[in-house]
Amino acid sequence: MSTQKKEKGFTIIEVVLVLAIAGLIFLMVFIALPALQRNQRDTARKSDVGSVASGVAAYTGNNRGTFPTTDKLASYVTDVSDNTTSIVVSTRSGAQDITAADGVVTVTQGTTCGDSAVDKQSLLKGSTRAFTVVTKLESGGGAYFCQAS
Repeated sequence: MSTQKKEKGFTIIEVVLVLAIAGLIFLMVFIALPALQRNQRDTARKSDVGSVASGVAAYTGNNRGTFPTTDKLASYVTDVSDNTTSIVVSTRSGAQDITAADGVVTVTQGTTCGDSAVDKQSLLKGSTRAFTVVTKLESGGGAYFCQAS
């Protein structure tokens, strides 16, 4: 009777198959990661819009309905993320279209939110007490997010 000696170990096919599966998993993670980060930044920007709107409401409440300037609003808005680079109070009021750079939050008095497009946010004429806070998002090809008071 002859006995065959079997060597322990992996064949080259098994090693290549494991590496290919690991490569596919890493590829899926690296494809999904930028989209997840983009959504996270958009969520932070939406939160920043809410913080700015709260700051404007606090300022007008403390100053007999007077609308803040960019400098005066800065002391009322403290907890914005690093995704917001600047807050601008627009002096224009009434119906208009806003285009903003990434990371800029724009506050406009006397307006309400209109239609949002990829390249602009339309604002409609509102009461003198009304205001809108608008920022540009990364998702959706650069759509805008608008919150009315």
